[in-house]
Amino acid sequence: MRRVAPIALVAVFLLKIGANICECATLSGQMVRLGGTLDLRYPIDKYFQDYAAAGGNTRPTTGRALISFPKGFDPARTWPILIIVSTSDYHRTNAMDAPFYQDAGMAEGWIVLAADATIGPREDSEAWRVALVGAALQMLHKEWPQSVRWPVAFAGLSGGAKRSGFLAAMLASTNPVKICGFFLAGINDDRISVAYKTYHPPPAFLNIPIWLSSGVGDPIAPPFKHEHVRASLVNTGFKHVRLESFAGSHEVDPAQVQLALRWFRQLGNI
Repeated sequence: MRRVAPIALVAVFLLKIGANICECATLSGQMVRLGGTLDLRYPIDKYFQDYAAAGGNTRPTTGRALISFPKGFDPARTWPILIIVSTSDYHRTNAMDAPFYQDAGMAEGWIVLAADATIGPREDSEAWRVALVGAALQMLHKEWPQSVRWPVAFAGLSGGAKRSGFLAAMLASTNPVKICGFFLAGINDDRISVAYKTYHPPPAFLNIPIWLSSGVGDPIAPPFKHEHVRASLVNTGFKHVRLESFAGSHEVDPAQVQLALRWFRQLGNI
């Protein structure tokens, strides 16, 4: 019995490790770990290089994506994707903001995606950001063709919240992407309405649910600013706008992220 016990313990240990690995899925040559995050490098094709280079940026040839997968992930099923968008202030990248959302997103059964390049831009423009998001989604679609049908939502704090609307409108106006929600924290100006009027996405864009997350102690985007954003969105014609407060400042509240993702699922029947 003393000789058998160590073998049994090893077997149990290996089973536990195996339970956290999706043996049926690899992405860019890496095994998908359930409830974990992959830090991937992948080539960016010429179309997205050209788009990102608008305005004099150096062509990004290699993308970097942080992708977190929920514990029950199986690529044969449908999974919503939460795309993270950071502000351009202080040279922040999308990957830097990903930790604000990863645990909450995975807990709700969402893939959390932050897409960047391995080089920085001369001008951190909407064209640069949307090209990198598009390249990351293309990488997913090539590996898992069924993912073309997976819905996506956008999440951002402060400048990232403002920029989310532009990226979504740009994608929706040129690609058959199914956008199922916006989580906007610490936002003090309605840029989604501007993006809608600038890029003219399909009318269904106005059906996308929008969750405004307001910290009661936020000095940059105080509650009354969030109320102005809500009123502006409703005036533009957005049909599902929800303003919720939390006891915090200029930050992302994970509890609100979870509630928002549940709401997106309910409205979108995901």
